[in-house]
Amino acid sequence: MEYNFKEIESKWQQRWRERKTYRVEVDPSRPKFYVLDMFPYPSGAGLHVGHPLGYIASDIYSRYKRLKGFNVLHPMGYDAFGLPAEQYAIQTGQHPAVTTERNIARYREQLDKIGFSFDWDREVRTCDPSY
Repeated sequence: MEYNFKEIESKWQQRWRERKTYRVEVDPSRPKFYVLDMFPYPSGAGLHVGHPLGYIASDIYSRYKRLKGFNVLHPMGYDAFGLPAEQYAIQTGQHPAVTTERNIARYREQLDKIGFSFDWDREVRTCDPSY
């Protein structure tokens, strides 16, 4: 029997999305714990190896704290303002809003495929007017 990792991982990632497995509910009976990673700049066509390298440690710790009974808030976001986003837009000849939105979608897809336990209902985008 061959292990079809794409099929199996896709199945579980879809289930986590549908059930919002890592969504944090307000629960005063449990101790709170907050984990915040440095947000990536969506200034490239995809994440580089350094992004997940840093996120793996905080994800492991978040999962550990959940197992210990903590109500863990572990959001993800994107630091979309500043020179990196502008430089990428100049290099590609496209408006920063277009490149930023496309890159955020790609980053999110990559982060989901890795299987991080982020609360995506609390996603932060510094380019969002409501931020």
